[in-house]
Amino acid sequence: MTTAPHPLSLPARDTDWVGWVADRCDGELARARQGVDRLKQDTRLGAEVLEGWNDVNLALKNAFAVASLMSQVHPDEAVRTRAETAEQEAHRLLTEIGLDRDLFEVLAAVDGSSLGQDAGRVLELSLRDFRRAGVDRDEHVRERLRALAERETELSQQFSKNIRDDVRTVVLDPERLAGLPVDYVERHPVGEDGRVTITTDYPDYVPFMTFAHDREARADLLRAFLNRAWPQNDPVLVELLRLREEHARLLGYADWPSFDAEVKMIGKGEAIAEFIDRIAEVAEESGRRDYDVLLQRLRRDHPEATGIDSTDKGYYGEVIRKEQFDVDAQRVREYFDFSKVRAGLLAVTGRLFDLRYDEVPDAPRWHEEVAVYDVSTRGARLGRIYLDLHPREGKYKHAAQFDLVPGIRARQLAEGVLVCNFPRGLMEHDDVVTLFHEFGHLVHHILAGRHRWARFSGVATEWDFVEAPSQMLEEWAWDAEVLRSFATDAAGEPIPSELVAKMRRAEEFGKGFHALTQMFYAALSYRIHHSVPEDTTDLVQALQRRYDLFGYVPGTHFQASFGHLEGYTSGYYTYMWSLVIAKDLFSAFDEEDLFDQEVAHRYRDRILAAGGSKDAADLVEDFLGRAYTFDAFEAWLNRA
Repeated sequence: MTTAPHPLSLPARDTDWVGWVADRCDGELARARQGVDRLKQDTRLGAEVLEGWNDVNLALKNAFAVASLMSQVHPDEAVRTRAETAEQEAHRLLTEIGLDRDLFEVLAAVDGSSLGQDAGRVLELSLRDFRRAGVDRDEHVRERLRALAERETELSQQFSKNIRDDVRTVVLDPERLAGLPVDYVERHPVGEDGRVTITTDYPDYVPFMTFAHDREARADLLRAFLNRAWPQNDPVLVELLRLREEHARLLGYADWPSFDAEVKMIGKGEAIAEFIDRIAEVAEESGRRDYDVLLQRLRRDHPEATGIDSTDKGYYGEVIRKEQFDVDAQRVREYFDFSKVRAGLLAVTGRLFDLRYDEVPDAPRWHEEVAVYDVSTRGARLGRIYLDLHPREGKYKHAAQFDLVPGIRARQLAEGVLVCNFPRGLMEHDDVVTLFHEFGHLVHHILAGRHRWARFSGVATEWDFVEAPSQMLEEWAWDAEVLRSFATDAAGEPIPSELVAKMRRAEEFGKGFHALTQMFYAALSYRIHHSVPEDTTDLVQALQRRYDLFGYVPGTHFQASFGHLEGYTSGYYTYMWSLVIAKDLFSAFDEEDLFDQEVAHRYRDRILAAGGSKDAADLVEDFLGRAYTFDAFEAWLNRA
C-alpha cells in the first residue's frame, strides 16, 4: 500500500481509558486555543491565516469526535462521564471562539478574492458562522449567549443520558411469548420466578411488537417503550426548548427553526411546515387505503375495534404481509444470519465503490464485540472503520455513525464508527436495511476524508442532505441478486428471488401511512421548537391526531425518549427531505445492473468523496446533470 497517516492509537481494553480520553481531548483543545492565540498575534493576511484557522478547526473536530463517541459507547461509566465532561469543554471553547471579536476581525480582514475556490468557501462559511454565533452583538448579549450555549450542552447531554440509561422491562409468563421465533424465546430463558423478562431495547422490542400474539402483552411493552425517560426528561426538555428559543431571538431570529433552517437546504423555518404539509397531502390517499386494510384485518380478530394504534400496527402489518403477500418474516429472517450479513455488506459496498476491507483482529478497541477494518482502494489506505453493532448496558440505544478521526489529506486518516443494536443471531430484514443505511454514512465519512480543509471532511454537507446517500444505499438491500450473494439459510441455500420480489411488494404496503407517521415526528420536532408549549404531551396528542393515522396511546409520553430532539432539534423533517433526493439520485442507476461502474464511481466521486466542498444542491446537479426534483419520490409514493 502507498504511504498514508497511521490510525489513531487506542489503548488496550484493560488500560486507562479515562486518562486516554482526557489526554486526547484536553490535548486537542489546548492545540485549538494555542492556534487561536497565534492567529490573533499574527500580522500575516491571506492563505496563511486560513491554514492556521484550518488547524484550529481540525483540533476542535478531533476533540469533539472522541468525546461524543466515548460518551455513548464505552462500557465503563467513568469513561463515559469523563467524555461527557470533555464534550462540554469542547462546546465551551467552540462558543468562546465564535464570540471572539479579535479572531473574527483577523479572518474578516482576509481578502477572499485572493484565495482559491476551496479556501474562499472556507472563509465565507466561517464568517457566516461567526455572525450566527453572535460575534457582532454587544458584550451583554455575548455573555448571555455564552451562558445559554453552556447550559444547552448540559441539558442535551442529560436528555440523551436519561434515554440511554432508562431501559424498562415487562415480566411475562412464558406462554405469552407465543408467536415469537424459536431463537428469540431461547434468548429469553425463564427466570427463577418462572417468568420471562422483555426489555425496551430494540432487539427485544421490535420482534415482540411484530410477532407476539398476545395483544395485552404488546400493549404493556408499548407503554413501557413510549414512557422511557419520563418523567425525568420533561423538565429537561422544556428548559432546553426555552433556552433555544431565547438563543435564537437574541440573534435576531423569530424562533429556533428560523435560526436552524438558515444553513440547511430548506433555507427558512416556515418552509419546514410547508414541506411537512406537502408530503402529508401526497401520502394521504395511499395512507388511508392501507390503514383501512389493517383495520379491517384487526376487526376480524377484534370486531369491537374502531381504530388502530401502535399496539397492533406492527403485528397486523406482519399478518397482512403473510396473508396477502405470502411473506413470512420468520421464514425471511432464516436467511439473515448476522455474520453473513456483515460480510455481505462489506462485499457489496466494496464492489460498488471499489473498496477493500481488511480486518484488523489485533487492533485495540473499547469492547470485544467491536470489529475493526482498514479500508483501501487500489493499494491506497483510505481509513479505518469500527463496527459496534450489538446492544449492551450503558450504550447508545439507536443506530448512528460517529466520527473517531476526521480525515485530512496527508495529515490524518479518516476513522469512523458504526454504532447499532442488532441481534447476534438471525436478523429481521428491516435490520439489514438499517445496517445498509447506517453504513452509507460510514462510507461517506471515509471517502470524504481526503480533503485539505477540515471544513469539508466527512459528512459535512447541509444537515438535510446527509441522510440522502444512506437512504439511497438501502436500495441495494432490496435487490434480489445482491441479497442472494450473502443471504443464505442454515443449509447454505440463497434466498429465492421470488421471495425477494414478494418482500418488495409487501414493503410497498403501508408506505403512505408510514410517511404520515414520519410527518407527525417532523411536525413535533418543528412545532415544539416553533412555539414552546406549556404541556408537551398535549402537543404530541394534537399533532398525532393531525398527521398520524395511528392513535395516541393514552398515558404515554413519546417526546421524552424522542432522541432526535437533542441532535436534530427542529429538523427531523430532514429524513423525508433527504428521501426525496435519494429517490432522485437512485433514478440515475440501472435497476438491472446496480453495480454499473460508470454510474457508481461517478456517484462515489461527485457525491460522497466531495464531502462539504460544495452546496448539496450543486453536488446533486453535478451527479444528475440537472437540479433535483420531487418526481421520482412522488411516483414511488403513489405507485399502487
